[in-house]
Amino acid sequence: MGSVNLPSGAAIPPLERFSHVILTGSEASILAPKPWFETEVKLIHHAVDRGIPILGSCFGHEMLVYALSGPEYLRRADPPEVGWAEIEIVDSDPLFDGLPNPWSTFVFHFGEVIDPPAPWRVLGRTRHCETHVLRYGDRPVWGIQAHPEISSRKARLFLRFTLLLGLRPARQVLRALRNAPPRNDVADTVLRRFLEV
Repeated sequence: MGSVNLPSGAAIPPLERFSHVILTGSEASILAPKPWFETEVKLIHHAVDRGIPILGSCFGHEMLVYALSGPEYLRRADPPEVGWAEIEIVDSDPLFDGLPNPWSTFVFHFGEVIDPPAPWRVLGRTRHCETHVLRYGDRPVWGIQAHPEISSRKARLFLRFTLLLGLRPARQVLRALRNAPPRNDVADTVLRRFLEV
């Protein structure tokens, strides 16, 4: 197990050392490319070519589409989703079959995927994002706009720090803190199932 912070310039160890790849969120915007994006694009292509399962969350979800289909399938979210969203699963998939539908999870994104081309399949959506859960054909490559890797407790802490640091969007963050749902283990189940692929 290991982690790599690409924006810091850290080198990626050989993929043969890993059974799975998880691409998480970022302070970067997918709509404002950085030099390290190309390193992540190459990583994604190598992992897909080798059949290594990939799960992208938030920025990672967007980066999967950027890498495998192109930046023209990304845009600014209107409106951004901040707090918790109900994900409705709209197509069958082993990662999500049998889970509560809809299920609530933490979201904090300002970009989104729009009309992804084949072989992408839309598996789930929220009220404001039609492409919230994607799979790259039948390959073991999934993207989730939400943050299943962030627990409800950590999400609340993150939102409080956002307020303390004076970061935006304060109004949406306050609303999210007031409307936080009870904890559920759906995201844990999705992560466990992914790691069993």
